Amino acid sequence: MNHKDRLFDTDILEAGDFVFDERVVSVFPDMINRSVPGYGLVVPMIGLLARQFAQEHSNLYDLGCSLGAVSLAMRAAVSARDARIIAVDNSPGMIRQLGAALEDNRAPGLLEVQPLHQDILETRIENASVVVLNFTLQFVDPAKRAGLLQRIAEGLNPGGALILSEKVRFDNPQEQELQTRWHHEFKRAQGYSDLEIARKRDALENVMRPDSLRGHHARLEAAGFNPVYQWFQGFNFVSLIAFRPPA
Repeated sequence: MNHKDRLFDTDILEAGDFVFDERVVSVFPDMINRSVPGYGLVVPMIGLLARQFAQEHSNLYDLGCSLGAVSLAMRAAVSARDARIIAVDNSPGMIRQLGAALEDNRAPGLLEVQPLHQDILETRIENASVVVLNFTLQFVDPAKRAGLLQRIAEGLNPGGALILSEKVRFDNPQEQELQTRWHHEFKRAQGYSDLEIARKRDALENVMRPDSLRGHHARLEAAGFNPVYQWFQGFNFVSLIAFRPPA
């Protein structure tokens, strides 16, 4: 059962870094929808993008799938013959709940979704037509991000697409200050208190390290993606689509 996110309203969470434990799993849908501007739009739009680029007899990857919102959106939208979705997360609670959701929502004609409890840095990417990192790369060690993107590029079929959603930082200090302020105002409008906003910011500080938009483009292009387009922005949250060039 999913509950309202009140984790940072009291002392339920001890001081320390943010972790995707059972307490976070239980409130995750409420937490991410009230924390990420446009999340409720981004997820179904990823499904529509995946439908355009999914290839027959290929794999679609949802890396850092959490409860599988993107996997389920792709399953509902994509009809490529003999394709399957591989949903990967290192949180056992997230994968367990996704497995239960899949058991409760079976229907003929839908793509197979294979939940996989694994660190995405260890996931083998092969015969892929679509790979999604939806607000996931920001939690990967910065020193390992380039290597992950390189492996994704090598595992994508020609013409395949990577969809990358991230919180970003801005090179211009004034824009950074404004975008942060607007994001906090968004969270207040969703019912978060100043105390909750501050506590969550402190908890995330050491585990979520945003890159600049320019940095994302440079890293993607270095990995061999071309072209790279931005298709969404909600304050300091963006989503990009990057392609492996056709053969």
